[in-house]
Amino acid sequence: MVLFSLASGWAEALAPLPLLATAHAVREFAIASAIFTSTDFWAGMAAGLVAAFVASVVARKRIRAARHEADDARAAARQLDYERDLAQQALVQKLEQERELSKEKMQFESQLTEFEKYASFTQLALGAAHEVNNPLLGILSHLELEMRSASGDHRTEVEQCIEGARRISSAVHGLLDYARPGPLALSQVSLPQLVTDALRFVEHQPLFRGIQLQNCVPLDLPEITADANQLSQILMNLLLNAAQATPSGGSITVLAEKMRFENVIELRIRDTGTGIPEDIQTHVFEPFFTTKRGRGTGLGLSITRNYVRRHGGEIHLNSFPGHGTTVCVSLPIYQAHQLEPVSTEVIA
Repeated sequence: MVLFSLASGWAEALAPLPLLATAHAVREFAIASAIFTSTDFWAGMAAGLVAAFVASVVARKRIRAARHEADDARAAARQLDYERDLAQQALVQKLEQERELSKEKMQFESQLTEFEKYASFTQLALGAAHEVNNPLLGILSHLELEMRSASGDHRTEVEQCIEGARRISSAVHGLLDYARPGPLALSQVSLPQLVTDALRFVEHQPLFRGIQLQNCVPLDLPEITADANQLSQILMNLLLNAAQATPSGGSITVLAEKMRFENVIELRIRDTGTGIPEDIQTHVFEPFFTTKRGRGTGLGLSITRNYVRRHGGEIHLNSFPGHGTTVCVSLPIYQAHQLEPVSTEVIA
């Protein structure tokens, strides 16, 4: 019993010591044990057992300490991984925010440039109306009077002058329409009826000969609140552009649908014409930009976009050279000041 108590005390004392020091201590303990008891065989056996017991106790404590250290190391590694993941998520969020800010900045700069252009063209249009239109009316009146008595080559020259003067007058009126459009005369407009009337008007025009016109606008579309004259001009401009790009034997299709779960109608004019090269698609709505040299002022699509935006809508196009063009016009069913009725749309 005395040896057991002594061994337990030695085990507690030897636990923090290195293994070599422990071995020496165990050996000294065994020698001391032998001296303390006797030198016979059983005393030596007891001393060996005690020494083995002490060594096992020391080993178990060291293994337990090593496990605690390993657990602490794993916990520290998990904490580092967690902090690293948080840092990566914060970095990704910051990059996304910077990307969104950069995108908004580019959009703002683009809108600012467009507004500056608009202001410049407004001043130009007003000046042109004063400086050009009034004298032009006098020139046209004189040429029309001279036309009555002209004949032969002289009559041809007068006709050419009248045609040129009318083109100038058309450009001036286009500038005025672009820079200072009149107020919206809002009314309830039936889009199917408007499209039907427009196609019926143009189908006998020389520009549309040999082109198949297709009306695919459903009759059950809701009426929209809009300026009927401006909406008609939007449609006519887009039909004329489509016809100028479509060769004989091609087709022009007018489609429309109500956007699901939105009070918006999308009108699409699709042609099978030559298409628009990708490098100029971003410029087609700019004032005075045209690919029809000698035919047109380059204001048709600019005025069209201006009218669309005055109604709170948007316009864009999809075009592939050699495969035609589709122009999409999105128009709200109700204007901003109107109260919208409760939607009765049901998911199919």
